[in-house]
Amino acid sequence: MQKEIRVRIAPSPTGSLHLGTVRTSLYNYLFAKKNKGKFILRIEDTDQERNKDEYTKGILDGFNWLNIKFDEGPYYQSERMDLYRKLAQKLMDEGKAYCCFCTQEELDELRKIQRAAKVPEKYDNRHRNLTEDQKNKFLAEGKKPVTRFKLPDHVDIKWNDEIRGSVCVNTNDLGGDPVIMRADGVPLYNFAVVVDDGDMKISHVIRGDDHLHNTAKQIPIFEALGYPVPIFAHAPLIFTHDREKLSKRKHGDIANIDKYQREGYLPEALANYLVHMSWTQPDNPEAEIFKLDEVIEKFELGRISKSSAVYDLPKLHWFNNHYLKEKSIEEIYNLSKHFLETDLDLSMYPKDQLLKMIDLVRAGINKLDEIPGLIKFFFDDKFNLNEGENQKALNSENAKKILDKVLKTLDSMNFKDSHDCKKTIDEIGKELGLKGKDLYWPVRVALSGSNKGPDLGLIISLLGKDKVKVRVERALAVLV
Repeated sequence: MQKEIRVRIAPSPTGSLHLGTVRTSLYNYLFAKKNKGKFILRIEDTDQERNKDEYTKGILDGFNWLNIKFDEGPYYQSERMDLYRKLAQKLMDEGKAYCCFCTQEELDELRKIQRAAKVPEKYDNRHRNLTEDQKNKFLAEGKKPVTRFKLPDHVDIKWNDEIRGSVCVNTNDLGGDPVIMRADGVPLYNFAVVVDDGDMKISHVIRGDDHLHNTAKQIPIFEALGYPVPIFAHAPLIFTHDREKLSKRKHGDIANIDKYQREGYLPEALANYLVHMSWTQPDNPEAEIFKLDEVIEKFELGRISKSSAVYDLPKLHWFNNHYLKEKSIEEIYNLSKHFLETDLDLSMYPKDQLLKMIDLVRAGINKLDEIPGLIKFFFDDKFNLNEGENQKALNSENAKKILDKVLKTLDSMNFKDSHDCKKTIDEIGKELGLKGKDLYWPVRVALSGSNKGPDLGLIISLLGKDKVKVRVERALAVLV
């Protein structure tokens, strides 16, 4: 009987949900769905000093926004402390772990000596074989021990990685016996994660390749606890174009999922972009656009690249623009409404006109929060006419003639017909012998504060007679 496929993602609520965690989650999700397995959410919240409820909420909200559904969880490590302590004691009783009384000062001094000798810095396992008398002496001095796991000496830890192939790490390169329990009884990552994965019967661990050395430490712990060792798959990390690992400390909000929620990216576009970063379809490697449900049956861990993924904001914008174009104007209006309401007084126009405004600018937007800025001129005429390109357009020798003619034709213009509005401007151009930017730029600047923008006839139609009159008169006053 085939073993049930069980995978997990285990973020820590010590910060916002990271873009790399989301990408790894998507790979886990696709793998679980492909194999009709279970996808589990575990919150690694043992760091009480750095954990925050707002981060936990942000993690859950982020997954929900991306429509990543879990079959089990969330499980919280903070609710499993008794199990960690019980199994740590079991390892102690079996001689597979031991008390270490080294102070931080002693460890710092050890590293200083190793650095001076130009040898790898690591714990030298000095307390691995303490006698009972030595332990009692340390305890009498008031020293509180950590618990360290006994790694086998000079042993090659090998596994066949589903992404990276054959991997081998010697235990001599792992920094000495790892601490698995702090002196206050709180488990450290390499122990808690093994207990959780073993107890939850995780069959495949799919995570970033920054965990390769952790895997080499964890395999002996799995074996010591009597758990089956999972199958591992280590995906490449996300780097910037400068070859730096994407991190909030260095790169700010671009590393965090809430930025993309906040700025109006579509979840399906972000999911497509992240999966495509390092994975290609077996039957169509060049294909870029796909919905997650469309590639479940095609998904293979072996098609995830070993090379680092590169964060490419213009490429993300390309994906988002594509998905925005697939939406109806009504959908875009609903999705962007909170951005619009924050910056604009929507009561100034009926909904059908608001939809037309959005339709005017939709082709050029990268994300939804750009829409208010692009249509703001419909709501506010306080743009500056006295500088840069605006001043240049209004100072042209024909600007006053054009705008005077616009004022005189307002009564005859059909503002319900954008084509008629545009035709009226073109007729003014014929009368004055003008066309192109010589004709349109003064009108555009007067009405919108920019010589670029959407269809001029629609701008005139949506503004209406009264607003067009006020804005043209304002521009003419600048010319006087």
